[in-house]
Amino acid sequence: MTIASTSEPSRVRHSIIAMLFVVTAFSYGDRVVLSIAGVSFAGDLHLDALHLAYIFSGFSWAYAAAQLPAGSLLDRFGARRVYGISIFLWSVCAILAGAAGYLRGAIAFGVILGLRLLSGLTQSPVFPGNGRIVAAWFPTSERGLASALFNSAQYFAVVVFAPLMGWIAHRWGWKECFWTLGAMGILLSAAWYRVIYDVATHPRVNPAEARLIEAGGGLGVIGATASAGGGFPWAMVACLLRQRMLLGIYLGQYCINTLTWFFLTWFPVYLSRARHLSIGNVGLMSAVAALCGSVGGISGGLVSDSLLRKGRSLSFARKLPIVTGMTLATTVLLCNYIDNQRAIIALMSLAFFGKGFGALGWTVISDTSPRGMTGLNGGLFNLIGNLAGISTPLIIGYLVEKTGSFHDALLYVGAAAVLAIVSYLLVVGEIRRLDVTDLKPARLTA
Repeated sequence: MTIASTSEPSRVRHSIIAMLFVVTAFSYGDRVVLSIAGVSFAGDLHLDALHLAYIFSGFSWAYAAAQLPAGSLLDRFGARRVYGISIFLWSVCAILAGAAGYLRGAIAFGVILGLRLLSGLTQSPVFPGNGRIVAAWFPTSERGLASALFNSAQYFAVVVFAPLMGWIAHRWGWKECFWTLGAMGILLSAAWYRVIYDVATHPRVNPAEARLIEAGGGLGVIGATASAGGGFPWAMVACLLRQRMLLGIYLGQYCINTLTWFFLTWFPVYLSRARHLSIGNVGLMSAVAALCGSVGGISGGLVSDSLLRKGRSLSFARKLPIVTGMTLATTVLLCNYIDNQRAIIALMSLAFFGKGFGALGWTVISDTSPRGMTGLNGGLFNLIGNLAGISTPLIIGYLVEKTGSFHDALLYVGAAAVLAIVSYLLVVGEIRRLDVTDLKPARLTA
């Protein structure tokens, strides 16, 4: 191992979080490309709104179902290996989805749906892997910012990939969107193995940085753990589901993700079909809204941390940005009563800003998880939250197909924002860290 000898800590962990940011952006880019390309391939393949809804939601069926098993794979085989293979496999799925454009009718629909299921399955290690790598490489005092950075990649992905894929679709076609993303992803999977290592085996980390990470509470290891061979703790999952505070947080995340999946899937279609924007302008306007979401996400975290530094309670500091953000997100309802395109984009951008401002779910999970159970609680939280990725595309697809408009679909999205507010104000109660002794499986029989 080559380690520089210097008294100043190296900054290899910065390249680690940069790689997590890029990979997470590509993961969301894979979801963005479907919504942009969907405007074109729905016509080419003669798919109605319901067919499109199933394709949009197919990713999340597998993604949500695989959340808990993905965490087990990461523990057993190590984040570096599992995550790297994941990047390669979802990139291959993207290339094959483009090739499916040469098929027709029900066959094309079935192949693309199947590939979206496989893509969701292969991307399931992304967020659990991010959490594991951040815990290994960052001292506790830096984990909040590191987590915020990889989480903000979801907005950055729309900012970059929506206009890029819109331009590619307009210039060449929708199949080329998938091929471009897939080829870039394969190159990224090779870069992954050159950047990501355990702290002790990284060729560029020096002893000072290694000591800084260890002294600050960094775990240092992203590889397989010796204790990973045991059975899955289903009893502890049941215990977590009995906690009212956590149920409120899970419900809130489901509602917030309902807004996320509207913007990731049906929003470009809404701009194209209901507001008659060209495919190029759809990509550009999607990027504008996502940029507002990115600014909102960073702002919400800064406001929450500022409130804590000023002495406000943890509950107040977390709930105020969430409630404020979801209140702003309800502006999607006003789009049903306005015809001006610029006003529509302004309102949608404000709603996306609010969604980002209130997206503090991962921070709240860090605040509340029993010590030693952040991974399990985070996996359960991500599973329930991503059920919205299944329901949202389907429900909106049925509403659009039934009514021929997006009026009721926007009512549904606005109602989700209201329910998130209700959940945090009336269900969650005080935000506090649970004690593992409160979650003994024996309490299930009490």
